[in-house]
Amino acid sequence: MWLINLMNDFVIGYPILVASLWIIGCLYFGKLQRTEKRPALTPDTAPLVSILVPAHNEQDTLKGAVASIAALHYHNFEIILIDDKSSDDTLNIMYELQKAYENRFLIKVVPIEVNQGKANAMNQGLKVANGEYLLGIDSDSILDYQSLSELVKTLNSDPHIGAVAGKPVVRNRTTILGRLQLLEYIGVIDIIKKAQAFLTGRITTVSGVIVAFRRDALLAVGGWNPAVMTEDIDITWRMYRHGWQVRYEPRAICWILVPESVRNLIKQRQRWSRGGLEVLVGNRDVLAHGSWSKRVLLYETVISNVWAICTSLSLISWVLNLIMVHSVQLDGDILLILLVISFTQFGIGFKASQAAAYLEWRDLLLIPVYIIYYWMINLVSCIAAIISFVLDPDRIGTWTSPDRGLK
Repeated sequence: MWLINLMNDFVIGYPILVASLWIIGCLYFGKLQRTEKRPALTPDTAPLVSILVPAHNEQDTLKGAVASIAALHYHNFEIILIDDKSSDDTLNIMYELQKAYENRFLIKVVPIEVNQGKANAMNQGLKVANGEYLLGIDSDSILDYQSLSELVKTLNSDPHIGAVAGKPVVRNRTTILGRLQLLEYIGVIDIIKKAQAFLTGRITTVSGVIVAFRRDALLAVGGWNPAVMTEDIDITWRMYRHGWQVRYEPRAICWILVPESVRNLIKQRQRWSRGGLEVLVGNRDVLAHGSWSKRVLLYETVISNVWAICTSLSLISWVLNLIMVHSVQLDGDILLILLVISFTQFGIGFKASQAAAYLEWRDLLLIPVYIIYYWMINLVSCIAAIISFVLDPDRIGTWTSPDRGLK
């Protein structure tokens, strides 16, 4: 009985502890960033940037992505459009865009004969890229006009920085699921990265939808790894292994499309969870011999998976109690604390992102729904990923469209 009680306390207590650390880290990250000095951009400090845009069946979104690049306030760039054997009109649109913008900037088109996934597409783009820095975005993303300038400033600030992740903000908000994910990106994902950056000096992963790399760092780690499910998590940790720093720059905003069905959302989160497990297994030696900051991030992944398993067992226990004893005991004080911390966390995230992300106060009315949504979606995804990883540890993923977020 004591073991069940301990497990139940862990299920409730762990989110409270983690959310509290997120809030503290996020607040101090904001203070640190306001005092941080970065060199101003001048013609001499604005190097050529190669913008890699891999695409698979993105005929409806590609033009918008390129138009947002054309509107950037950073002008020293080339665009590399990579078609990963699309079955729609994506490749033809790439050639149309190449001709339409030929008088403004250089666009290179890289057709790939066999669909092999995003990591391979990025590697093919890297082969023809001439930039000192490389920016990777999804072909359904829209860049804020200042985003590339912010990323370049951060890369220029320290030659040891190998990669800088930008801040994704949800733009398809016409459904409840879309607005819930909007809350998640500004109230959880953004806050987690800020907290990790302040507390450990690192982040668990860059965001594949907007991330800038130093060419030397990419070449040092051998580019992207096609043999993993989540190339962005994998390349982050290979950067660390080669001594490069990875930063988070929330002033670099990218507008993204997110899954609009529960099925596609769970697929996306299962993929993320599995990617975390692959990195955990691939870097298991770091748990014992790595720097404290790396170990903290990996142990957090371990504990999160243990929490998912314990929560599943607790839910089963509660259901059995309800069926057999017709009662369920819940600690109202602990649940109230969790609710207060959650509202505080989202309030901070909302305030930090309100102007840049065009948020409305009515979005906060969804917080109670979101708390249930977030833990349940991530719980199901995490358990499914654990089962998938145990049964098929060598599985290699490829992208599909138009399931947003699965690329």
